[in-house]
Amino acid sequence: MEVEREHSEEPLPTTMEEDEAEAIRVAKEPPKIHRLDQSVVNRIAAGEVIQRPVSAVKELVENSLDAHSTSINVVVKDGGLKLIQVSDDGHGIRYEDLPILCERHTTSKLSNFEDLQSIKSMGFRGEALASMTYVGHVTVTTITAGQLHGYRVSYRDGVMEHEPKACAAVKGTQIMIENLFYNMTARRKTLQNSADDYPKIVDLLSRFSIHHSNVNFSCRKHGATRADVHTVATSSRLDAIRSVYGVSVARCLMKIEAADDDISSSVFEMDGFISNSNYIAKKTTMVLFINDRLVECSALKRAMEIVYAATLPKASKPFIYMSIVLPSEHVDVNIHPTKREVSLLNQEAIIEKIQSALESKLRNSNEERIFQEQTMEHSSSGPKETSEDFLCSPKLSGSRSQKVPVHKMVRTDALDPAGRLHAYLQIKPQSHIGKESDLTVVRSSVRQRRNPKETADLTSIQELVSEIESNSHSGLQDIIKYCSYIGMADDVFALLQHNTHLYLVNVVNLSKELMYQQVLCRFAHFNAIQISNPVPLKELIMLALKEEDLDQQCDENDDLKEKIAEMNMELLKQKTEMLNEYFSLSIDLDGNLSRLPVVLDQYTPDMDRVPEFVLCLGNDIDWENEKGCFQGISAALGNFYALHPPTLPNPSGDNLQFYKKRRSSRNPEVEGNCSSLVDVVVIEEEIDHELLAEAENAWAQREWSIQHVLFPALRLFFKPPTSMATDGTFVQVASLEKLYKIFERC
Repeated sequence: MEVEREHSEEPLPTTMEEDEAEAIRVAKEPPKIHRLDQSVVNRIAAGEVIQRPVSAVKELVENSLDAHSTSINVVVKDGGLKLIQVSDDGHGIRYEDLPILCERHTTSKLSNFEDLQSIKSMGFRGEALASMTYVGHVTVTTITAGQLHGYRVSYRDGVMEHEPKACAAVKGTQIMIENLFYNMTARRKTLQNSADDYPKIVDLLSRFSIHHSNVNFSCRKHGATRADVHTVATSSRLDAIRSVYGVSVARCLMKIEAADDDISSSVFEMDGFISNSNYIAKKTTMVLFINDRLVECSALKRAMEIVYAATLPKASKPFIYMSIVLPSEHVDVNIHPTKREVSLLNQEAIIEKIQSALESKLRNSNEERIFQEQTMEHSSSGPKETSEDFLCSPKLSGSRSQKVPVHKMVRTDALDPAGRLHAYLQIKPQSHIGKESDLTVVRSSVRQRRNPKETADLTSIQELVSEIESNSHSGLQDIIKYCSYIGMADDVFALLQHNTHLYLVNVVNLSKELMYQQVLCRFAHFNAIQISNPVPLKELIMLALKEEDLDQQCDENDDLKEKIAEMNMELLKQKTEMLNEYFSLSIDLDGNLSRLPVVLDQYTPDMDRVPEFVLCLGNDIDWENEKGCFQGISAALGNFYALHPPTLPNPSGDNLQFYKKRRSSRNPEVEGNCSSLVDVVVIEEEIDHELLAEAENAWAQREWSIQHVLFPALRLFFKPPTSMATDGTFVQVASLEKLYKIFERC
């Protein structure tokens, strides 16, 4: 019995102790190495390349610069997490390259590793676009020179989601990234809590615009009425700095240069601008470009700050713009995932020589200091709140518990395509209409960053803009702003629903007035459409005169037309400086039209109307009166850019007869003893499919522009004049309340 008691008192090993012992044994074993899935590899790599929204913007802007763009526009929503859209007017992307565009390590910049020694383009790895597709939804719209239409395609995880679809496009490429970091929860939450992403993008564009002063840059928030960065191409670097950072910074800058051609130590050229003793700031601003690359160099920045602290203690936080050019083989560009840094051969020697040049320049400039006087002006002007602001705002719908009368229920959702006419029509798909994308982004009136009011300092323009504001109809503005687009009722009128009312609106009148208002708002700050082959003004005016002539076969007035065309051409040549400066209408010394303004983004006017527009400039403008002149030119541009019906008849219904093939045949006709051949036009039953396709394309493109470009722009910018309430532009055709009353009687 004692023995049994002793055995029973011994502790037995528990299951928990066994598990711990097994875990210790397994932990001592080396972990097994396995190959990561390719999708995991790609997402990890994407997280290194695209660290923040500003990283994506930098990559896209550099691609645009590599494409030799002269205009780059950036639109950002929610700091870049919801939307980044970069549009340029570069050479575009070839259709054949679209399938591999967003694959990793596909690039047009180099072929061999040795090419890195002489690389001049900013991109070279072929990783940026691919990385964006792994952390966001990417849509590319592009058109190359000579193409009649562009292509739009969406990408995800490095591959196309569908075949490229033909679409309307302006010259160049537009890349849109939506829902950035949608699959990286931790990073997205971190960035959502940060408020400095959009300022980082603005700062990035500001730096690019200083160095690439021959390129127009624009950056604004999605839906904003003013651009936070807007620069116009200029030949002066100092003017570029002035337009971005303001006059107060530009007046405190000095030019600096340094160079060395000693092969044994360093070979470089440096030029730039540095602040003098009058510049006082809380932090250092250093804009550094090495071989045209925007980079950071902490060693150089620290050396500059040391010189300033020793030489100008009161101005120890300087503004520095510096451009350094070295032989390509002396720069290693492939040392940082985001290409933010580069490695230089003989970097210490280069920094030492630049430091010496900076110190010498500052010591020579420290002998005098200029103090600026500032006078205070009391102004009663300020933001005023008018009753119209309240009239235009939509009424808040109550809580769900509030019961809405049946006859006031609105069943159409503005975002639901089921409420549009297309849902009830069997229309064969057009080749150029692609996936619906967020094209509500229409460029607003561009303004300078520091003082927006300086862009319209002419009294006549201010008066014209004030007339638009004061003559605006708040009720019509409410209809336009909160309506649902249904579809085109015919060639001119579109159907809109606003609350419980159905309206017919004249699209031509609306677009003409919108373009007129946009011309005045963008006055002197237009982007431009470059005409590849400049057109002689005289020929354009002759075409317009012949179109107006009712008797086309009469040649008696040809000499008169020639004289009219010659006089109008000479008149416009005399006004070319003003037209170019204020309206981006460029006419060369030979009388050729070479450039037109961009009045509305995503929309190119019908070039068949250029002759009529040029004739209007020559005949209908009061050049002696400043206000009348600007009003007339703006009205002419508004009419030119308006969405008129295409020249070819609408290929539907009875108009289909127009597209049947015609041929001329000669039939013998005998009169007495004489016989002759008479031309007879024979209409065949066969359709001219090429002409029909051209017409269908033109009409479908117009309707697409009306829905996706015109109406979003109207909602953002349009101020309908009061005359539109009575001139037939707006016609109410149905009211839900009245329909209920009618049906109640039945």
